[in-house]
Amino acid sequence: MGTIGIVIVEICESNLLQTIETEDLFESEYPEVSVISSECLSFCGLCRLRPFALVNGRRIKGKDINDCLTNIRRAIEEELAFYK
Repeated sequence: MGTIGIVIVEICESNLLQTIETEDLFESEYPEVSVISSECLSFCGLCRLRPFALVNGRRIKGKDINDCLTNIRRAIEEELAFYK
C-alpha cells in the first residue's frame, strides 16, 4: 500500500491558486500529496494579495501563481525527503 497523504497542501478558496487545477496538478505529480481546498485558512486578506498555500502547515507563497507553484513543489520535495 502507498503513502497517500503524507504531504497535505491546503489552499484557500479565495486564493489566486484556485484559478488553476492545483488538486490534479500536485496529486498527479506526487502520489504522496493530498490537496485540500478550504473556505478559509485564517490568514485574513493574504489570499487576495498573493498566491499561497499551506504545505504540512507551513505557509508557502509566491510573487505570482508560477512562482508560488515552484515554491510549493520545493516545499513538497523537502517534506518528502524527510520520509525517505
